[in-house]
Amino acid sequence: MTREEIRKQIRATGLIPSIRVDSAESAIFAAENVAAGGIPIVEITATIPDSSRVIHDLTRRYPSLIVGAEVLFGLEEARRQLDAGAMFITGPGFDWEITKDCVEHKIVVIPGALTATEVMLAHKAGADFVKVFPCSYVGAENYIRALKAPLPHVPLVAAGGITQSSAARFIAAGADALGVGEDLIPREAVRIREGAWIRELASRFVNFVRQARAGME
Repeated sequence: MTREEIRKQIRATGLIPSIRVDSAESAIFAAENVAAGGIPIVEITATIPDSSRVIHDLTRRYPSLIVGAEVLFGLEEARRQLDAGAMFITGPGFDWEITKDCVEHKIVVIPGALTATEVMLAHKAGADFVKVFPCSYVGAENYIRALKAPLPHVPLVAAGGITQSSAARFIAAGADALGVGEDLIPREAVRIREGAWIRELASRFVNFVRQARAGME
């Protein structure tokens, strides 16, 4: 997929499921069920053991699944995940070198930021979206609304503590997409391999986004 196609799908879906589990096998299980529940995007976090193998396996088993990689420790790590098949790069903070390299190579990049200054720097560097993290702990949807007032042109992904009860409010406040973890992929559901639980939650979050957007029209 092209950079523009990936950006378009992220905007259309409005969700980036963040998979943070304790094994490669659990990560693949979670990704499969998120996709089956109607979300064709996953973020493989850096703390998953052998995350490069997870990315490699998922992109080959499921060519229509958009698989991204969280990167914590610099450009070398980002390139390793891209070589494994990652289609976009995210992070909890803003890494100028990674962002610049992704922009130059036409790879979707979603760096993290918190303050208005950080959001502006990430956008100026060419980020496709800016992930506001951890937004639930610094004003929640009101913080997104406050950032969007002076920066309406900056696509924001609200992440960090997004729940079923708050998802629609973040969309209504101006978030272009939501980064969702535990509330979409419960650890217990993964532990007992209860795929139907994850599929049901994925379907719910899809509906939260759809309904919130419909209410904004």
